[in-house]
Formats: sequence, C-alpha cells, structure tokens
Amino acid sequence: MLKQGKAPTVSVCIVTYNSSEDIEDCLHAVLQQSFPVVSVIVVDNDSKDDTCDRVARFGPPVQLHRNQVNNGFAGGQNQAISHTDSDYVVVLNPDVRLLPGYIQEIVSFMEANPTAGSAAGQLVFADRPDIMDSAGIAIASDHNAVELAAGEPASEWAETREVFGVSGAAAVYRMAMIGDISYKGQFFDEDYFAYKEDVDAAWRARHLGWQAWYIPAAKALHRRGWKKGGRRSIPLFIRRHSYQNRFFTLIKNEPFSWGLLQLFPVLFVKELGKLAYIVLREPGLLACWLTILRKCPDMLRKRRWLFDRKRERRL
Repeated sequence: MLKQGKAPTVSVCIVTYNSSEDIEDCLHAVLQQSFPVVSVIVVDNDSKDDTCDRVARFGPPVQLHRNQVNNGFAGGQNQAISHTDSDYVVVLNPDVRLLPGYIQEIVSFMEANPTAGSAAGQLVFADRPDIMDSAGIAIASDHNAVELAAGEPASEWAETREVFGVSGAAAVYRMAMIGDISYKGQFFDEDYFAYKEDVDAAWRARHLGWQAWYIPAAKALHRRGWKKGGRRSIPLFIRRHSYQNRFFTLIKNEPFSWGLLQLFPVLFVKELGKLAYIVLREPGLLACWLTILRKCPDMLRKRRWLFDRKRERRL
C-alpha cells in the first residue's frame, strides 16, 4: 500500500530504434497502468521505419523526441530522464508489455523501503509466459553479469527478494538514486552506448548503499527479438559493445580484495580462452581492444570518483 500524503509521481522513459512492431502495444500497456503516469517520454534514435509516426498518434502524456543520430540506449535514456523530474522513472524497452499493476506494485514497495533505489518485476517470455526471462541481474562466479532466473519456471520465482541489480528492460529507478550515482550528469554511462549499462548502474548503486529488489507481483512480458536466437543472430555491433563493456564494468566497479587475487588465475585462463575463440571464430571483435585501451584512463577516473564517494560515506 502507498503511504498517505502526497502521492509519488512516475514517468516512463522509452528509447526506440526501428521499433514499429512493438511500440504501440508497449505504449497502450503503459497507458493502462493502474498507477497514473505523469509523462511517457519516447526518445527515437533516428529510426528508419514508421516508429515515430506510430508514437506521434498517441498525444499527451506521450512525448516524442526525435534524434537525428543514434545516441544508443544509454544516451537515449539519459535524454529521456532529463525531461522529467518525477519521483520514480520507469526505464522500459519497447518490446516489453507491462501488465496493469506493474508500476503500482513496485512503487508501493519502494515507498515503504527508502533504501530501495531500484526494483523490477517478474519478466517472462511473451511467447512462453510460464518461463522466466529475468528476475534481475546476478554476478556469476567468473564475475560476469547474467540474467537471474533466465529459462527457469516462473512458478519458482514467486517470492520478493533483494537482487544484485535490475534489468534495464523494465526497471523502476528512484530519482533520488539516479541523481546520487550519476557521474557528470550521466546516469547510464554513455561510453557503453548499449548493453551492460544497467549492470554498471546497479554496481555503482550498491557501492553507494542502494538496494535493488525483485517484485514478482509486478508482471511483464518480454518479446526479446533477436536475443532469443543463437550468438550468430546477434549483430556484430552489439557483440562488440557487450564484450568491451564487460571490461569497462570490471575496471570501474570491481573492488580489490584477497578473494579477487585468489580468483585471478582462473579468470585469466577463462579470458585467455575467450580471446583464443575470438581470434579463431569472431575476429571482428578484436578491434574492441583498441577501444578498451583508449578508454581505460576514462574508466579509471570514473572508478576513482566512485570509490572516493564510497569512502566518504563510511567516514
């Protein structure tokens, strides 16, 4: 239940790119939420299909902002967030359809838990609603980020629980947290462009004392598109960002510890194996290392900023 007094405000932020197949269903579902939404901000990253025409038909509270270039998911979402000052922001993919109580369930929980900086609901596959798509983000033993509960029966994920982070496909973020963890005005790191920017945001938030939660009473359907196929179905451009952004995230967020030193030999062998695979099977990814090396000083500066703030809070 929401606490009495002034009702919190919620905005929905969506970034589109050739999303004409999904955007209308997505927007209809948002507008049918049981919790009132003050604005729906759609940032289009220079779509070549009729996405913008479809969005423009809706009118208020839907706002359309057209980019002349593709600013990526991270840049597009930062743009969208900058157009609202609501108490909560729903970061939503256009291929996700929220069930009517999604926002109500999550905002009610977050209002009752002030340290909850983010939360997300039970995300299932649109064509297999009995199977989990995501319950959030988890960090595996090799320190790689994975989708929590992916492929498992939804019936086994019926309990509210704290998680490492929430997936940017259908995440609710507290605006106070967004402001707290943003670096030079960027909530999502725009050097990522797309992929794993939600992992980086989740890790920064944890360092600074914010919690993330999985709320199964909030339900949503995810179509996923090309991500349902094998690795070869994923465009090279996306695979490059996924690969290099993993290293960016570790450089920025992984704390030094004895445990990490003990794990380092195992991680080194695994990464060496991945590199050998890339050389033989995906040489197009090798160019990522030039970007990683070029961006490393920037990532180290962001790391220093984060860990300095973390130390200040412990004093």
